[in-house]
Amino acid sequence: MAVPDVRTKDYPIKTVEPSAKPTEPPPLNPGDRLTRAEFERRYHQHPEIKKAELIEGVVYMPSPIRLDKHGSPHFDLITWLGVYRAATPGLQGADNASVRVDFENEVQPDVLLRVEKGSSRKTADDYLEGPPELVVEIAASSVAYDLHDKRRVYARSGVREYLVFQMYERWTEWFVLREGVFERLEPDENGVIRSEVFTGLWLDTAAFWANDLAKMLATLQTGLATPEHAAFRQQLQEQ
Repeated sequence: MAVPDVRTKDYPIKTVEPSAKPTEPPPLNPGDRLTRAEFERRYHQHPEIKKAELIEGVVYMPSPIRLDKHGSPHFDLITWLGVYRAATPGLQGADNASVRVDFENEVQPDVLLRVEKGSSRKTADDYLEGPPELVVEIAASSVAYDLHDKRRVYARSGVREYLVFQMYERWTEWFVLREGVFERLEPDENGVIRSEVFTGLWLDTAAFWANDLAKMLATLQTGLATPEHAAFRQQLQEQ
């Protein structure tokens, strides 16, 4: 039997097939109906998406953030809650952190404030599970899903207070959970709303809408100086 000559084209050459093209990650689009596990899997594979939520099994993806209608008031609210947290040990705040509510809901509130040993807990993979005590949302208007589907989810899951700012109507609504139903907290004669859950957390609504952060913080300092806030601090420290 003749031996193939390596110098000729008759020598059998082993060819290597090019590796298979990597498969693209499955899309994540508004209106998709997914389980929470599948929603998380797709969200992780799309780092270009900065905010997506699963509400009652449906994916929501907000529009790009505008400066005056969202970005600037968001900044002021984080400052306001940050000052309160600094004066109240035992609390944790977060900006746009994902919260696992149940198997059909994973929300990403604009801002939240929680008691570290309260109704929510941090999971091993650094998510928040369970209802934080306070959720704050900046809504485009009263027709936004924040005041409808999301509000029902928050009430059902046990979020104790829900603060919403309707940017086009220029209206503030602060809800407190009573017997499983959200009821409005009404401002006093000076337009100040006082949290029932976080003692001393006072909001001057007129100052907020006037973009007067200094006045917002001055009103907050008045709440922090009350004996009731001192008692609340002591209660948290004893937990």
